[in-house]
Amino acid sequence: MQGKKWKERKNTMKDGDVILKDGKPTDIIIPVMGPTGVGKSTFINAACGEEVTTVGHELKSCTARIQHAICECPSDPSRRVILVDTPGFDDTYVDDSEILRHIAVWLASSYGDNMKLAGILYFHDISQPRMFGTSRKNLDMFRRLCGEDAEKNVILVTTKWSEVREEVGESREQQLKSSFWQEMIAHGSQVARFLKPDLPESAWDVLEPILANTAEAVALRIQQELVDWGKLIPETDAGNALRATLKELTARHRENMEGLKGKDEQRLKETQKEVYELLKQIQGLKVPFRRRMRGWILSRSRSLHIGLR
Repeated sequence: MQGKKWKERKNTMKDGDVILKDGKPTDIIIPVMGPTGVGKSTFINAACGEEVTTVGHELKSCTARIQHAICECPSDPSRRVILVDTPGFDDTYVDDSEILRHIAVWLASSYGDNMKLAGILYFHDISQPRMFGTSRKNLDMFRRLCGEDAEKNVILVTTKWSEVREEVGESREQQLKSSFWQEMIAHGSQVARFLKPDLPESAWDVLEPILANTAEAVALRIQQELVDWGKLIPETDAGNALRATLKELTARHRENMEGLKGKDEQRLKETQKEVYELLKQIQGLKVPFRRRMRGWILSRSRSLHIGLR
C-alpha cells in the first residue's frame, strides 16, 4: 500500500540532511537512539562485525547526523537489517532544535515513503550512578517522539556492564524498571543488556525480539503528527517539549547572570552567549502566526459545534 506523502518535506529539509533513499519492502529498519556516549555506535559496529560508524571515547559526540548501517539478517540473508544511528539531544556541536529536526526529517521521510520501522532501540549507560539531567531529557524526548502506542516496539538496552560490579548494575537496572521505565514497560517495552561489545552475537541477542516479531510496527507519534496530521515540527509533542525545556534553561541562565554581574565578567559573557544561542533555538521552534491563528479558529469552531449539539 502506498504511504501518505509528507507535504512539508521540501520546506523542512536542508542541504546535507540524510534520508534512506533505497529502502526495500523487506528491509528491517531499526533506529538506535539515546544520549551521547552511551554506546550506540559501538553496538552498531558489533552487529555489523566491522567498524561502520565512528565510536567516540570522550564526552564529545561523533554522531552529529543520521547514519545508516546495513547488515545481512542472520535468519534470512535475503533481507537487510538497517540500523539507524542517531545523535543524542546533548550533542557537542549541534543545537538540540537541529537534532530534533534531523531525527524528525528522517522519520517523516521514511514513513512518507512507506518504510515501516520494525522496532526501536533506546540505550542507557548502566555505569551512570543516577539519571542525570541530560539522560532524563533524552528519555523524555524519546518518549514524545515515539508516543504511547509505539512503546510496545521499544527495547530498552543497557550498556557498559563491564564498568560496574554485577550486583550494582542489577540494582540500577531494577531502579530504572521501577521508576523511569515503569510506564514504558507497562506499555510493552522490553529490557535487554548489551554485555559484550566485542561480540556480534551479543548485539544480535538484543535485536532478536525485533527480528522475531512478525506484527507490523505501529507508526511513531511524530511520524503521524508530521505526515498524517500535517503538523510542523514546532507543533509536535516533541517540539513543544523542547521549546518549554529551552525556555526553562534560558530563565535559569538569566538568574545566574544577575549573580555574576560585577563578580565574574568572563563567565557573564559566556552565559550571555549561551542565552543568545538558546533564544535562537526557541525562535526557530515557534509556530508561525498563521498556523497559530488557524489552529485557534479550528479549535473555536469545534467548541461551538459541540456546544450546539
